[in-house]
Parts: sequence; structure tokens; C-alpha cells
Amino acid sequence: MKDLKDKRREKEVLSIEVDKIARNPGQPRKVFADDAILKLADSIRQFGIIQPLIIRETAEGYELISGERRLRAAKELGMERVPCIINEASNEASAEMAIIENLIREDLNIFEEAEAIETLLDTYSLTQEEIASRLSSSQSSIANKLRLLRLDKDEREKILKNKLTERHARALLRIFDKDARAKALETIISQGLNVARSEEYIENLLAKSKPSGAQKQTYKTVTSFYSAIERAIGVAENSGIKIKSRKIEGDEFTELTIMIRKEGTSEAEQPCDNAG
Repeated sequence: MKDLKDKRREKEVLSIEVDKIARNPGQPRKVFADDAILKLADSIRQFGIIQPLIIRETAEGYELISGERRLRAAKELGMERVPCIINEASNEASAEMAIIENLIREDLNIFEEAEAIETLLDTYSLTQEEIASRLSSSQSSIANKLRLLRLDKDEREKILKNKLTERHARALLRIFDKDARAKALETIISQGLNVARSEEYIENLLAKSKPSGAQKQTYKTVTSFYSAIERAIGVAENSGIKIKSRKIEGDEFTELTIMIRKEGTSEAEQPCDNAG
């Protein structure tokens, strides 16, 4: 338990040299808009830093827990010192706090959000239910955000560049064949389809590609077989079934693991993460 001195210290605002504050390695935000930093810098120039940064002491100096945009804006202004509150947090607690703060503040793009949630699951062993509780969200919302990570790097970049929404991305996930999904994404972008029109367009695509009841399903390649499995997992998830999957690539074989939670069991009892 922290003594009275530690508790008083965590409430005391100190003036700390900017150059002595290192970036938090657990910071989930990858992209910082220059115009937003400049706007914040202009506000700080007029009114100062109203909310102190939260930092922790390290062997090298200090490490940021929260307030990276304020720190960047301060550097932009050439400030030598910034107001800080020292928090006696561990490495894990510091990174976890940085992730949770960014998720609550909605400072992340949709894929940074998904990656941050995945980090909380894999690195800090939180369950989807625990994350949902901390974010005042629902478990289904957390699960839907994690599904976005099935989109590859190129797809994510195009979605962000063209300012498509999470609902656009989730609609695209209904298409399990990567080539077909790439074509659908290009169509949505080129025609400027909104969410409703995108969902309708994808629904029509899926209806046209659906095999008749008498048609026998065959797989010409291993990739098409994987797509069929991912499609089945997606259908299960959309139906509310608690399912997780993991694919591990070996030198000679690919190992697929699919776990379906039994009724009455908790998520923590199933360690397999949903890597898609």
C-alpha cells in the first residue's frame, strides 16, 4: 500500500523539463495530425497547459503515461518545462493506462482502436468483458472492433485515406475472398458510396455469388478453403456465437485452431485469441 508521502506526491503538480520525458512505449496512437497539434499549440500559447501531463519516474528520467499531444504541442512551442503529476505506476500499468485513456478519449482511428484492444487482450490479459466495462461499452462492440484486424495493411490504408467508417469496414468483412473484397473496396471508393449504399452493394454481391442448394462445394486452392473457414467463423460471430480462431504458419504446415465457448463458461477459460 502506498504511504501518505506517495499519495501526496501523486497530487502535486511539478514543473518537469520536456527533454527528460520519454514517450510511452505502450502508446497505441500511431498517427498524430499536424494540424491538430498546431491547433493545440495555439491554445497552449494563449492559455497554457490547463491539464498536467501524467508521468512516471524511470532509471533514465521520466516516461509519459498520458498527455502525448500536449507534450508534442509544448515541443512545437519550444517550451522547456511542462506541468506534470508523477504516478508511481509499473511498466504494465503505465502502458495499460495509456491505452485505456486513448480509447476513452476516442483519439485513435478505427484500426488503432482494434490494435489497442488486441494489446489489452494479449499483453495485459484483460477479457473482452473487462475491456467493455472499462470503456462503458458492450462486449459485442469490442468483438466487432477486433474483427477489423482481419483487413490487411493495404485495405486499412485505403479505408483511412478515403475516410470510410467502421461500418464500411465491417460491411467489407462480409466478403471473405480477398480479391473480391479488394474490388468491392475500389468500387465503394470510386463511387463514393455511403454506408447504406455500401451495405446494399455488398449484399447484392453476396447474393449473386451464393451457390445453389444443389451445387457441390469444391475448393481449387488451399486459400479458397481458408476463405470458407473464415466465412463460417464470420457467420457464427454475426449470429452471436462466442468463437475464437488462430492460424499459425509453420514451415510445412498451417495449424488452424477454432474454439467455441460452451454455455456457462467464461471467456477467460479460453486462451486462444481471435487472430482471424
